[in-house]
Amino acid sequence: MGNVLRVHANDNVVIAASSLKKGAIIEDQNQKITLLSDIPMGHKIATCDIKAGENVIRYGNPIGHAVEDIPQGQYVHTHNIKTNLSDIIEYHYQPNFNPIEVKGDMPTFEGYRRPDGRVGIRNEIWVIPTVFCANGPVQKIVELANQKYPRTENFDGFYALTHPNGCSQMDQDLLNTQRILANLAKHPNAGGVLLVSLGCEVNNLDAFLPVLGKFDSQRIKSMICQEEEDEIVTGMGLIDELYAYAASFKRETRPLSDLILAVNCGGSDGFSGITANAVVGRVTDIITGFEGTVIMTEVPEMFGAEHILMNRAANEEVFRKLVDMINDYKQYFKKYDQVIYDNPTQGNKAGGISTLEEKSLGCTQKGGQAIVTDVLKYGETIKAKGFNLISGPGNDLVGITNQEAAGAVVTVFTTGRGTPAGFAVPLIRVGSNNAVSNRKNNWIDYNAGALLEGKDLDQAAQELLALILDVASGKKQSLAEANGYRQIGMLRDGVTN
Repeated sequence: MGNVLRVHANDNVVIAASSLKKGAIIEDQNQKITLLSDIPMGHKIATCDIKAGENVIRYGNPIGHAVEDIPQGQYVHTHNIKTNLSDIIEYHYQPNFNPIEVKGDMPTFEGYRRPDGRVGIRNEIWVIPTVFCANGPVQKIVELANQKYPRTENFDGFYALTHPNGCSQMDQDLLNTQRILANLAKHPNAGGVLLVSLGCEVNNLDAFLPVLGKFDSQRIKSMICQEEEDEIVTGMGLIDELYAYAASFKRETRPLSDLILAVNCGGSDGFSGITANAVVGRVTDIITGFEGTVIMTEVPEMFGAEHILMNRAANEEVFRKLVDMINDYKQYFKKYDQVIYDNPTQGNKAGGISTLEEKSLGCTQKGGQAIVTDVLKYGETIKAKGFNLISGPGNDLVGITNQEAAGAVVTVFTTGRGTPAGFAVPLIRVGSNNAVSNRKNNWIDYNAGALLEGKDLDQAAQELLALILDVASGKKQSLAEANGYRQIGMLRDGVTN
């Protein structure tokens, strides 16, 4: 590998594979270019003269325009490039399908088939508060339950899914919380669920159970703390019943088509779209090619790349749902008088990302070449196999919780900067570069930075898929899971009463 990376033949920038000094000579497309300034690792270099107002091209698409003349060999970043994005625009459906063909036998994993037909990868018992006031008792019940019932070959422990919501909420804001909690309560990774209410909260059981709908009373039980003399004693009695039910499930061999995977990213850098997201995209192609399901969100990080996803919509109906999702999210920004396209964070910029288009074009690589089979609203659950998009923010806590509540049983999360966060289901973290993967090897499960040293993309995808299947089968724990890092969060959009 040379000292720079070219993503697409039509690009007018390349990416520094390592930190480069002013005066160094790089080679690209049979030309030698002298650098006019120092270039940090992962950042962009102009391969030709770019006039003020002309587009800067990466991934074969515009990532913004030059705000001044940029000579060949110059550093290209936020000081001399600005976004082309502005406001709500009109879209046209121009189908462009090029799915990757998969070959060979259907891969399998060892999972838990639930009575509703869905397949989980863990057999856990979740204790879920309907309101933050019950977080303390929930945590105490889980602590005692794990002492009483240790993990076994077919039981994976008790977990508290605490959160800060459930009271002082109104209308749609409350409904968002209720839908996420209801979907988690029916999640296939949970062999049993204990719902713990305080009793006087807005989201008490009288308000929440209608949203939960029909459920199996052997699998889901509930308790109101204010009505119990000792909520811990009562809770442990219900835990005994739930454990007896959950312990009846055993792992069985299931086809890859039963797997639902969430893909997400955070702390992206200039390599994310080339390494980590590209590897995940190839895994997406494999899973959907075998009729499995992958779900992606982070709508603000589709802005500037949404046309690519729209042209991969399976039909006009799916295209229209995708247009509505994009435009509705832009209206969400406008409702609060926020700039729609002011997305890349300080960490993104330090890692080499200059504009939202650049971030989005890299982010959406996680979808590979898969055809978009459905588009879901926030709080909805998976209905169609294949590659699904779901409305949600780039915020990791809210977005990933939403994907997992929609039905994802395992999550793959890519990062160029690093984060230890874990969520409701096992999360496999993929590093985009060697530096973060080696430095934070207690966080990073798979180093996609090896692609920068010549590892083949297909080989990396097969390695990552094998890791996913090992985690799904219970042969391995992801690092976030092993560390016990779990949290959930819901979108807040309304008045706090």
